[in-house]
Amino acid sequence: MSAETELNGVQKAAALLMQLSQASAAAVMGHLSEPEAEAVAAEIVKMRRVQADVADSVVDEFHELVVSGRHAALGGRDYAAGLLEASFGAERAAGVMNRLSTKIAGKPFEFLDDADPGQLAALLEGEMPATIALVLAHMRPDRASAALAGLPGDVRTDVAQAIATMGPATPEFVGILAQALKQRALTVVGPRDKMAVIGGIQPLVDILNRSDAVTERALLDELTQRDPVLAEEVRSRMLTFMDLVKLDSQDIQKALRGKEAGTLALAMKGAPAPVQDAIRSNISERNRVLLDAEIEALGPVRASDVEQARADIGRIIRELEEAGEIAVHRGDADEDDYVY
Repeated sequence: MSAETELNGVQKAAALLMQLSQASAAAVMGHLSEPEAEAVAAEIVKMRRVQADVADSVVDEFHELVVSGRHAALGGRDYAAGLLEASFGAERAAGVMNRLSTKIAGKPFEFLDDADPGQLAALLEGEMPATIALVLAHMRPDRASAALAGLPGDVRTDVAQAIATMGPATPEFVGILAQALKQRALTVVGPRDKMAVIGGIQPLVDILNRSDAVTERALLDELTQRDPVLAEEVRSRMLTFMDLVKLDSQDIQKALRGKEAGTLALAMKGAPAPVQDAIRSNISERNRVLLDAEIEALGPVRASDVEQARADIGRIIRELEEAGEIAVHRGDADEDDYVY
């Protein structure tokens, strides 16, 4: 069997990119979805080097380069991180590399993937907030969000703070904790495999981005009372209705597509002029007429209704960005100018 035939498709793609300059490889990776890019980057981290005969075989198969006298290409964590940053920007690259660290380390908590929020609450009852945080930070954000919402208020805030401030745990500790929970889970959740570990603010942001508006607001308010600096950093990373001004016109149109004039009128109530202008300039003339009629008829409204309308649009922005359908230009607008 040739060296090339021992590689799977993702490994071949990784080996091929490692033969290119970082700029060229970034241009190719920019056409991949984030999960695809993450899978390729994981292989680049693990390969570190590609021997010349393997590189030649892969390049020949893809018919993209003419190979002559090629030396082994460099890979490894630094190369993968640089490639992802050039493709997706520093913030998204950091998130991908954090998830790669988890994947490469193994998945000691994956056996909890089939647990519903009630089962997870029963399993974690009585555990320290730091222990619960360690588990939730490495579950899928949508599942972790549901579990976090079901915790008592004080515990929920303790857990959120622990997720945002914890560092990496040792593999030995993770293994001991995972084994203990797995034994306890046998009567609650069907046995499976494992999952892994990394804390920090971004996992908490991912969880909150998938929470309902009431949970999100309550948790951030509670966290503000306990640690204002941490709460502000979490808020600064979350995409909201006000971030419409950080989108291109085409992306604003995607975010507003299908939104009723009544919902837009509520969300725009008291919003700063740049946000209102962004909405008005990216809807049709007919919808502008309907929107103006809704705004004129609106009158005083409850603040909670305005917050809910804005939260609905903010959630759409987050979902579209996570799906890679829009790009948010962070830092292009001065958020200090905006008031709710």
